[in-house]
Amino acid sequence: MKKSSFVALVLGTVSGVLFALGMCMALLPEWNAFKEGVVFGGIGLVLGVITFLVWCKMENKKFPKMNGKNVLRTSYCVLAVLVLGVGMCMCLVWNQIIWGTLVGLLGIVMLLALIPMIKGIK
Repeated sequence: MKKSSFVALVLGTVSGVLFALGMCMALLPEWNAFKEGVVFGGIGLVLGVITFLVWCKMENKKFPKMNGKNVLRTSYCVLAVLVLGVGMCMCLVWNQIIWGTLVGLLGIVMLLALIPMIKGIK
């Protein structure tokens, strides 16, 4: 494993855990920690961006261009993640297991569709 991959793995894991913990703190009323959750989630997001910047620098890669195609891909990715999250909420919070599973599977399929959308089919 290359050093840049290891650093990205560690930083990405830490940022993901902080973001997830922050969202749980903010969105679960039983925890009564909304403000702290927003802070943790924000730190997780910032650390995620820093992870990306550090990885690009270590791999000597250029930053992605801001063109219409990349903006559309990013918007689609955000929508797919939100669909997956709504499916999880339907299962875990609203006790709608069947519909939540179907919506979650739709989100997973949408995320899988990102692979040919970005890499293409040869």
